Amino acid sequence: MPDFNDLTLLPFCVGLTLLGLIGSWAAWRRRGAAAGVRGVAWSLLPVSLYLTGLLELVWDVVRSAVSWVTHLIFSPTVWAGVALFGVSVVLYVVAGVARSRSPKEPKPAKTPKAAKPAGELTSTGPAPASAAPAKAASPKAKSKAKGGQQDSSEFDEIEDILKRHGIN
Repeated sequence: MPDFNDLTLLPFCVGLTLLGLIGSWAAWRRRGAAAGVRGVAWSLLPVSLYLTGLLELVWDVVRSAVSWVTHLIFSPTVWAGVALFGVSVVLYVVAGVARSRSPKEPKPAKTPKAAKPAGELTSTGPAPASAAPAKAASPKAKSKAKGGQQDSSEFDEIEDILKRHGIN
């Protein structure tokens, strides 16, 4: 890109300001004072940028940005980096898919612990009442069990169905 010096920047900025002022005058007549004043505000920007030295800064920023973009587009090393980035993303996704499809190792079955009496202290606190060993059935319960053979077989069937469905 060409490098501008003070001799070319000043006439360029004055020309832009004059064109803007002419357009502002036309806007004032057609659309009113608000549009004309807004046009004058925009028209004064090129000369103000030149006088403060910001125009050279803006020019340098634009020139650097254009140079960076052209280097990005036309450099084979940059495109090699973009390709490697794409390959790494694809490999990461493939690894995640492969991990989700791999067979999982079965966990070793836990051995049942001996039942502890209710209320006895364990490493996790007092043993629950459901962990207490079953006590010998009373004579009344034994007599009911004989007469209720049919009821227990129905409960056994229900219990088998629940176990098949994973409900305990």
